[in-house]
This record gives sequence, C-alpha cells and structure tokens, in this order.
Amino acid sequence: MTGNKIIQLYNRITEKLENLNDILLFAIRIVLAYGFYITASMKWQNISGVAEWFGELGIPFPTINAYLAATTEAVGVVLLILGLATRIISIPLIVTMIVAIVTVHWQNGFEAGNNGFEIPLYYLLFLFILLIKSSGKYSLDYLLKKKLNSHK
Repeated sequence: MTGNKIIQLYNRITEKLENLNDILLFAIRIVLAYGFYITASMKWQNISGVAEWFGELGIPFPTINAYLAATTEAVGVVLLILGLATRIISIPLIVTMIVAIVTVHWQNGFEAGNNGFEIPLYYLLFLFILLIKSSGKYSLDYLLKKKLNSHK
C-alpha cells in the first residue's frame, strides 16, 4: 500500500468516525445523567445527614450547600437527558465535581477503589466535553437552535 493510499484510507475512516460524534455526545449525557441520578437520590434521601457531613468537611454553609449540590445534580439529570441547556448546566456540575475532588477525594489519591478522584475527574472531563461541544443532534438544544435559525 502506497503512502497516498494510506492517507486516503485514513481520511475515509476519520470521516466515518466523525459521523459518530452526535452518538458519543448523547452517550456522554446519558452516562453522566445516570451517575448524577445516583448521587442526587442519595443526597435527597438524607439531606440533613449530607449537610452534617458537609459541615464536618469544612464546607461553609453546609445546609445551603447540601441543598444546592442535591438540586444541581437533580436538575442536571433532567437537563442532560433532554439535552437542554447542556452548556449552562455543565458549569455548576463542573463546580460540584471540583468541590467533590478537593473536599472528599483528593486526599485518597487517584484510584476509584480507594475513593480517590478518578471517577469525579472522568465526570469533570465529560462535562468539559459537553461545555465545549454542546449536546449534539440528539437533543432539545439542537432542535431549538435549528428552529431559531429557521426564523432568521
């Protein structure tokens, strides 16, 4: 195979892979929504215990921040599933992950098995992808943008 044919094959493969971009963004949204559903549910089932724990961690205004974290995660679940306001909700979810890493996970090192920052870091990276790329074609964001652009 010549160099030119290798380049052509590579270009054809990468073009095909580009078609998977929207499926990947949809999958990222659903995986994140599921993860945040689990943590939001746990927080709402024992919000006073979460507030007490936040206080023990030294988080200021622990009750307010427990409600804020639980609400952010719960709203995030709905918006991520719908693909609505994806870039907007990514920002408070990123902040939530940074706080989780700094206050809970950092001192345990990287590994998830030791309650390290591995999993929240993955969430953080996925959220940055959504912040930069948005939610893709399989979302209300896309439909709304398409509708708004058709009226221009």
